[in-house]
Amino acid sequence: MTKDWEGHLDRWNAAGLLDADSASRIRAWECTRSRAQGLGWPVRIALAFGAILLAAGVLLFVSAHWDELSPAGRMSLLAATVAVLHGCGAAVARRFEGLSVALHTVGSVALGAAIALAGQVFNLNEHWPAAVLLWAIGCTLAWLLLRHWTQGALCAILFPWWLAGEWDERVAFANLRSLLPIWVGICALSFAYLGARRSAADGPLRKALMWLGGLALLPAAAIVASFGVWERGDVAWGSEAYWTAWAVALLVPLLAAVALDSRRAVWNGAAIVWTLGLAVCGNAPHTSLATYAWCAVGAAGLAAWGIRDGRAERVNLAVAGLAVTVLAFYFSSVMDKLGRSASLIGIGLLFLGGGWALERMRRRLLAHMSLPRMSEEAL
Repeated sequence: MTKDWEGHLDRWNAAGLLDADSASRIRAWECTRSRAQGLGWPVRIALAFGAILLAAGVLLFVSAHWDELSPAGRMSLLAATVAVLHGCGAAVARRFEGLSVALHTVGSVALGAAIALAGQVFNLNEHWPAAVLLWAIGCTLAWLLLRHWTQGALCAILFPWWLAGEWDERVAFANLRSLLPIWVGICALSFAYLGARRSAADGPLRKALMWLGGLALLPAAAIVASFGVWERGDVAWGSEAYWTAWAVALLVPLLAAVALDSRRAVWNGAAIVWTLGLAVCGNAPHTSLATYAWCAVGAAGLAAWGIRDGRAERVNLAVAGLAVTVLAFYFSSVMDKLGRSASLIGIGLLFLGGGWALERMRRRLLAHMSLPRMSEEAL
């Protein structure tokens, strides 16, 4: 089982059982001990690839013999696959915790495949978000029992996926404008996940959430900017369900930010407001320049947030977002007004000069951060 010493230490410190100096020494000793006993990168890579290959092999085996099995045999095979994977994970938990985490993770992934295939066996695939909800509930139970960060990361993916699927089922597939609440919610939730990291002593779950938020933020923001709320479409603005979808898209990220770190949730509130502003500016008539300017404002705010909390990954992501904004503006508003050779020269100068300027700006921003607070896992 993963040791939750950080939570116990915080409770003892809040209760006055430990003074600040003793808590600092205990935390430093535990961090040193964790680094000494932790898994090296080769072992982590081997476990990750082994888990992926094992999951792929299980799926291939099941698919190869699927047509030969009766419905009862199919259900027995699915249940046995999940049970064997979790059973093997429990068996090696005391000997090799990393292998146990990998096996339990594959078992939770196999649970999703088992739910989907069971729905096909009994023709229960009418409402696919319900299957995602069952999968998320199963991963939540596994997380509560095992406290593995991989189970928590699966929950962080599956529950938003379920909410998005519920709204997707309510609107027509051709009406892409009605899907805007989904992308606004994903963009706002990415900010909440990105802000999960607080210090170098954070557990692997917070690190995984930070990576999820960092990977999803820029694509989600680009999609929100490309949709916008003002373009004409078949969106039912007077519909109660539509406003409910917007409420869920805004409240869920805010609640997630409060749960992760209530003291810094005000920054996530500002990020939600910025996301709404991006949806208003995006794709509106004669507001393309305002969209790019708003993206630059968001990059500046993200950099300020990173400097305030001493998080280098947010500063790096802000610089990357500014670079993408400049490139998008050049390709959409400048390049088509130049000749072929001039446009190529311009983009070459943009990459060379802009890359140098952005790197210089990034280093200056990082210099404003105190070294003890900087992230050890900068993107």
